[in-house]
Amino acid sequence: MLRIDAHQHYWRYRPQGYPWISEQMAVLRQDYGPAQLEPLLQRHGFDGALVVQARQCEQETRTLLAQVQQSRGVSGVVGWLDIASPQLPQRFDELRQQPLLRGLRHLVQDEPQPAAWLERQAVRCGMQALQRHGYVYDILVTHRDLAAAAQFAARHDDYWLVLDHLGKPDIARGAQHWAQQIKPLAALPHVACKLSGLITEAPGGGWQAQQLLPFFEAALEAFGPQRLMFGSDWPVCLLAGDYGQVYRLCEQAVAALSPAQQAAIWGGTASRVYSLTRG
Repeated sequence: MLRIDAHQHYWRYRPQGYPWISEQMAVLRQDYGPAQLEPLLQRHGFDGALVVQARQCEQETRTLLAQVQQSRGVSGVVGWLDIASPQLPQRFDELRQQPLLRGLRHLVQDEPQPAAWLERQAVRCGMQALQRHGYVYDILVTHRDLAAAAQFAARHDDYWLVLDHLGKPDIARGAQHWAQQIKPLAALPHVACKLSGLITEAPGGGWQAQQLLPFFEAALEAFGPQRLMFGSDWPVCLLAGDYGQVYRLCEQAVAALSPAQQAAIWGGTASRVYSLTRG
């Protein structure tokens, strides 16, 4: 069974290209690429990783594809294309020669009205084309828009959708509140979820394992191991902890599961959902 880090990023940092990286995020204001990540993957026994877009720019998608083609191990890209463009089906036809492109994502959380964006007719048409071509769609919203995300997911059930970072829960309100919010999404069998991004959601930038482990438990109950996947969210995780801390938190959360269930979370689910295989 492959072991896959299902969520991490590369970038060549330029302030104008990544406006979401503020002056308070000094650790992120530098270049990150395969040379920095691969030793971390090897140290923790991973066979590869999914690189996820961090910039709404097609050039970034092309750069990521070029980078992973030269990386060691199993790789894939969740990139960005203008999903609302009427030219999207043509772009998919042009991308047939890019087998490492496994999905797309849009920074929905940064839209002025995320719920309204998910309702756009142009987005609906784009999603139909995306799913028809067999691409996964990563949903990036916060807890404020989980209800809208569930309605969106119910409309688009022809292929896999993956919720990033557990939908960025409101940690202060606790795991029980989040479990209620997530029920409609988790009830949809074509929706998977990434166990990623939690440490940076903790209030005040500080976190403790006992504060976050109940969210893992709630996710396991809602989705089950076969629809959950580990993601480091490196290097964004560096805002609150290092790669090893993120890994050990998930390791602690799944310790009581069977070997088969753990294997699903550490790579089986990602391999199946994103159709990742050894080259």
